[in-house]
Amino acid sequence: MTVALKTPPAGAVAHALGGVYRKLADLCETLDVRVVEPGDESRTTVTAARLASDRTALDAFVDAEAARIHARYAVAARLDVAASRALHDYAWTLGVLLGGAWYLERRVPRIRPADLRLDLATGAYEITPGTALACLADDPLASLPGVLTTSQEELLRAELRMAMADHIRPLLAAIGPLARRGTRSLWGMVADDLVSGIWYLGRMLGQESAAVRAATEVLPIAVPPYPGGADFRYLTGDDGRRHATRTRTGCCMFYAIRPTEACVTCPRTGDAERLRRLQS
Repeated sequence: MTVALKTPPAGAVAHALGGVYRKLADLCETLDVRVVEPGDESRTTVTAARLASDRTALDAFVDAEAARIHARYAVAARLDVAASRALHDYAWTLGVLLGGAWYLERRVPRIRPADLRLDLATGAYEITPGTALACLADDPLASLPGVLTTSQEELLRAELRMAMADHIRPLLAAIGPLARRGTRSLWGMVADDLVSGIWYLGRMLGQESAAVRAATEVLPIAVPPYPGGADFRYLTGDDGRRHATRTRTGCCMFYAIRPTEACVTCPRTGDAERLRRLQS
């Protein structure tokens, strides 16, 4: 007789979140994250909580990004550029994890700053699944401890916006002076990375149109603390095909590393150049 092993209710939420994080890591080639159980964390990693509270750790975070920029592009990045790029990478990773769980399963994890860790030497992330999330009332996990339920999709989207903001707010306060950026610019970057994380996942799934709609529903307009909405628009190529694009609210500063290769959503990149890249 085969006996099915059941996950105890106390661990069911963490088990489910670990599953979706692993799925996201498999789907998203650019997402460099490994799921680890409590007690198995690498000793070489630093938590977001420590980055926000320990200036030595924060300086090491920025220095490590500067070293990666130099190794990849043979450029000595300014301090503010390295800080901005480090923050962008962190915010994008968080955006894919939170936005991806919402997009795939309509579940919004509460990722504590102590549960997401970065290996400064490699740039890889580790995450320990938590025990708190928000979901719709008909979700199988809805009745478990640590689960916040709602019957409305918009309220769940509000939970997603809040989860992203609450996690990253302390890091923004700590890194802002190094990045030499004001509040609007910093939150603009976070908004961009939440939107682009959902958009990227949709492209990986062959569901770009659905992901664009979903990201627009998450940020239809500026919703505090986010200073701008998704603001997608379409460019039409010579063959009549329409390509989704948007313009970033907060600059990721890649143009300061490669001035002639600003990212495709940069305000500096005109529509003709966007189309050229999108069609290539």
